[in-house]
Amino acid sequence: MNTREEPADLSQTNLEQTNSSQTDLGKMEQCAGYLKALGDPVRLQVIRALRTGPLSVTDLALLLDEDGAKVSHHLRVLYHADLVTTTRDGKFIYYQLNTEFLKQRTARKLLDFGCCKIELQP
Repeated sequence: MNTREEPADLSQTNLEQTNSSQTDLGKMEQCAGYLKALGDPVRLQVIRALRTGPLSVTDLALLLDEDGAKVSHHLRVLYHADLVTTTRDGKFIYYQLNTEFLKQRTARKLLDFGCCKIELQP
């Protein structure tokens, strides 16, 4: 009588579940990165200001009454998180919200990361 159990067979379903879990984890980590980038009051003010359209560092510094270097630092964080994009006009760089995340719904605007949505108040 053989009581020895055969090793578990990894079926296609188990492999798909593992791949799906890894994909979900990757999406969650990406979403956490977006939320981390938004986790500063100045960066939230920058996002709110950029709803009106592209602005330069100088424009944002004047609008937010902040030091240009500080605004530049926060824009760099938002840029590396892929929340803002840039366009160059001569020597000026203009920042705008990444339209991939921006969804317009009637009078309000939302940032839609796929994992969560953030409503931008006026």
